[in-house]
Amino acid sequence: MSNRNNPQNKQAARERLRAERERQVKKDKARRQFFVAGSIVVVLAIAGGIGYAVSNMNDKGGSGKGEWAAMAKKDLVKPANTTGENGNEIVIGDPKAKETLTLFEDVRCPVCAMFEQNSGEQLRQDVKDGRYKVRFVMVNFIDDTPAGGSGSKNAVSALGAALNVSPEAFVEYKEALYSKQNHPEETDDAYADNKKLLDVAQQVPALKGNKDFEKNVNDHTYAKWGLEMGKLFGKNGINGTPTLLHNDKKLTTPNSANPPIAKEDFISVIDKEFGPKK
Repeated sequence: MSNRNNPQNKQAARERLRAERERQVKKDKARRQFFVAGSIVVVLAIAGGIGYAVSNMNDKGGSGKGEWAAMAKKDLVKPANTTGENGNEIVIGDPKAKETLTLFEDVRCPVCAMFEQNSGEQLRQDVKDGRYKVRFVMVNFIDDTPAGGSGSKNAVSALGAALNVSPEAFVEYKEALYSKQNHPEETDDAYADNKKLLDVAQQVPALKGNKDFEKNVNDHTYAKWGLEMGKLFGKNGINGTPTLLHNDKKLTTPNSANPPIAKEDFISVIDKEFGPKK
């Protein structure tokens, strides 16, 4: 019998195989656990590049910088169903609800899309049940990163047109924009195109064939309003999206700085903050 096939070597080989299997299992588990967290880190890292992006936007073709700079000088037109300075309060839900959850989102943000696809339905159910109302703050920082473009700003302007129709139309349209079916890759500035925004709007009954809505989208009626709301990004420590706040307290998954994306994490964090659902 060769040394290679003796019992000791066979046992050693089995141990090596077992150790390799354990390493692979741990590697796969870590990959699953950190997929969402890694996506969030990417978004936060992009946020850190804003200074660089702003100074180099003139080098990016198709950014629409000049066009949007002109829109910033227009008179402010606030959509219906807004309150607050410059109409930057979009509050959805029962006004009698004692608690308010604030949610910062960027329409181009891939992690915001993941949040909507995973936990959006639960959030809307909580609002329907009167557990809390939600203040949505729609920002546009991704346009001013190395990704470039104007899709975030343009989509917020379109969301203003939907909000002008009704709060329900705003919520449904936002859901449609974030859906797997419609949401583009972060580097794809698809929402800079009014036609794309209007095509998605056909999935919302209140907006389908709505001529006033279409005119407001094409005319960028609420562009200045969206730009003013976008200035809230970067204030009070808000440097990434999505960000969930309750009384200025950031809500994150336990032992991390990441917002709760998965439905079970969202439910757990909300239950801890607001108390178990009655």
